[in-house]
Amino acid sequence: MTAFRIGVMFDRSWDPAGLPAFAREAEALGADDLWVVEDLGWNGGVSAAAVALGATERLRVGIGIAPAPLRSPALLAMEVATLARVFPGRLVAGIGHGVREWMRQAGVAPRSPLALLEEALTAVRGLLRGERVTVDGRELRLDGVRLVHPPAKDAVPPVIAGVVSPKSLELAGRAAQGTLVAEGHGPRDLLAVRAAAERGGAGADHTVTVFTFLGVGAAAAPALREAVAGHAQWLGRDEAATFAAGGTAAEAAAALHALGDAGAHTVVLRICGPEPLTQLRDVMTALGSDATAPLVPQSSAGRATAPAGRS
Repeated sequence: MTAFRIGVMFDRSWDPAGLPAFAREAEALGADDLWVVEDLGWNGGVSAAAVALGATERLRVGIGIAPAPLRSPALLAMEVATLARVFPGRLVAGIGHGVREWMRQAGVAPRSPLALLEEALTAVRGLLRGERVTVDGRELRLDGVRLVHPPAKDAVPPVIAGVVSPKSLELAGRAAQGTLVAEGHGPRDLLAVRAAAERGGAGADHTVTVFTFLGVGAAAAPALREAVAGHAQWLGRDEAATFAAGGTAAEAAAALHALGDAGAHTVVLRICGPEPLTQLRDVMTALGSDATAPLVPQSSAGRATAPAGRS
């Protein structure tokens, strides 16, 4: 069985005033990661990450995702480097295209989203390594930018790409250290994600992180169904083909195991319905109760049923 990390998303719909307490509770329940999102009009991803890091002691915090058109790569690298200096080894920086409609609303839609994302990923990674970066690209211009306080060499945060389309998945393999997969994607999808990343040049160290809806128990079922239906429409696929983890805690754990078996290094739970921390506790207990599985949970066969940062 394949070990994987369990993360939990602080949903964009939740009041950010509750983030510190939620992060502390998630950490106490044994989660490995907490992921924050940056969708237009909701919460700021970097500021939310800073809040979560400051409220906890060991949780790794993921930014999932910063839209490349909305964030200057130089400024994003400065922000990420600051967090990495203060909280070494506890940050993952996700970057994506941003939802096209939202980028138009904000007046930052690029001519070539693919070119911008690749140039931004390359620039941010170089800056975080402490390099002096010059880019004269199709979308991005940087002239000798260098960070004064880059992360320590042994604590440079991984930079991953939150993407969906085939060309973007190949780009992630070429330009990022990992791929972040949106909600609704199941085990077969993850195999295709890995294949696309490898076509782009990804090696064995390229990580796969997947968001998945979670709804444990009867009270959560209506919210889970609603989330799956909405996300299926966004993905352009049938609801029956849209993955999520639902039912009892044991059934949900089996669905998460299936993602681990398909190559997910981190599974991030987007919890639907009431009492999200109770649901998290129940599924963590179910994952930890596997006689062969320590907590970082492991994988086993699973059935599923399954979507906030959009790529």
